[in-house]
Amino acid sequence: MRTRGALSASGASVLLLALLVLVPIVVLLAAWQQEQWATWQHLLDTVLWRLVGNTLFLMVGVSAGVLLLGVSLAWCVATLEFPGRRWLQWALLLPMAMPAYVLAFVMVDLLDYAGPIQTFLRQWLPMLPDFSARHPLWVVITLSLVLYPYVYMLARLAFEAQGRAVLEQARILGDTASSAFFRVALPMARPGIAAGLALALMETLADFGAVSIFNFDTFTTAIYKSWYGLFNLQAAAQLASLLLLFVVVALWLERRGRSRARYSEIGGRQTLRSRPRLAWGVTLFAFSVLFMAFLLPVSRLLYWVIDNGLMQVDARFLNLIWRTFLLGTMAALLVLSLAGWLAWVKRHQPSRSVSVAVRLATLGYALPGSVLAVGIMISFSAVEGWLADLGLGIVLVSTLAALLLAYVVRFMAVGFGPVENALQQVRPSLVEAARTLGASSAEVGRRVYVPMMLPGLLTALLLVGIDVMKEMPATLLLRPFGWDTLAVRIYELTAEGEWQRAAAPALTLVLLGLIPVMVLTRRRAERLDSPQG
Repeated sequence: MRTRGALSASGASVLLLALLVLVPIVVLLAAWQQEQWATWQHLLDTVLWRLVGNTLFLMVGVSAGVLLLGVSLAWCVATLEFPGRRWLQWALLLPMAMPAYVLAFVMVDLLDYAGPIQTFLRQWLPMLPDFSARHPLWVVITLSLVLYPYVYMLARLAFEAQGRAVLEQARILGDTASSAFFRVALPMARPGIAAGLALALMETLADFGAVSIFNFDTFTTAIYKSWYGLFNLQAAAQLASLLLLFVVVALWLERRGRSRARYSEIGGRQTLRSRPRLAWGVTLFAFSVLFMAFLLPVSRLLYWVIDNGLMQVDARFLNLIWRTFLLGTMAALLVLSLAGWLAWVKRHQPSRSVSVAVRLATLGYALPGSVLAVGIMISFSAVEGWLADLGLGIVLVSTLAALLLAYVVRFMAVGFGPVENALQQVRPSLVEAARTLGASSAEVGRRVYVPMMLPGLLTALLLVGIDVMKEMPATLLLRPFGWDTLAVRIYELTAEGEWQRAAAPALTLVLLGLIPVMVLTRRRAERLDSPQG
């Protein structure tokens, strides 16, 4: 009876975590019960169709951009020998540390009419016409440069897992190098590419800062304007549910693409082939992408910081860093604890209901921060009203509890993946051997589980912490009064066109984002250098 009770209690706890993800979605769908005809008529007459068109344009454009950059760079790094390959293979992951809204305001500054690029072109190429720094194409280019590492990382793993024998057999059967790539290598790598593309699309749909800087209206900007401009939370919820529809369609397309593909590993990494005539061209292409996505914006930010001296480093700036770090740490520890419990229950008490509940609990990464913020705000407002009817004046809206809940729901999947992989490293035979030798449960946890899971736990802690620090929409909409973060400060300054003043918090965020990127690349290098790699 105790075992069954423990099972039911564990299953109930996992189900409760799944409900945390489902409640904001249900609340958003329930918002359609309240009529907002006047607001929707205004949206139809003004911006609604532009919002739909802009969102579709972003999805198609960014999909093409990240596939072109990510797949081509992954193929070159995995199969070709070229100058600089050893450092470019990990340096191409550095744009993951660059928030999209940081690259966006650097791009606007560089491409503006009075910026250095157009000034240079007017001096040396006066026949070229002027162009707008806020053209929609620049939005696509900016997001593609920031998000291509998702596709690059997973596609590179897939290409490295393929054996050279398969491609050689295709060449023997008459395929050219290009046809062997499209007919053999690319279909085999399609599951990984689809997974990376899905992550890039989720980030595209969730983006608020970059599209705001480019004055490119999407559903995320419309949600913010409906909330803070029209003061209509119900209309914001209905807009958020439409954005959720785009997310569901993107996930369905990704799942359909992966279900039809077969992922194969032929054992061992593929032997690199040298192509001297293409080598320097590949190096130039890879370095150009790295320069545009990371080196150029970091150099521009560093120039602004040096030019302003230490004027920005005051008590307020240090307070922003402290609160950003504190929020990231609290959310990361909370996510790590809950993700560890999910992974533990899934491994030790497997069942179909637990598996479904875990899948639902980790679905939040597909929800944009603005969607979560609206759903949580409406939910907490309803609970607040219910408590007020009972005579309990408890404030829930615009509190740390609401903000931390949004972080937990949004980034549970980010922490769950490394924790589950780390738990799988602990073989049941090791635990049984320790128990046989007389170790207690506490000693097994301290001497077996913790040492073996520590790298994965630290990775999850870093990934979640940095994602929380960079998160803008949820923080902007749900933060308590006075709880500004680096991301919020960047938004406030860029909204006023204060690019140089935004450089210090932006560079700080980039440097913080480098930490998990370096940890991931180091772990990847150690895995490849190991005898089993």
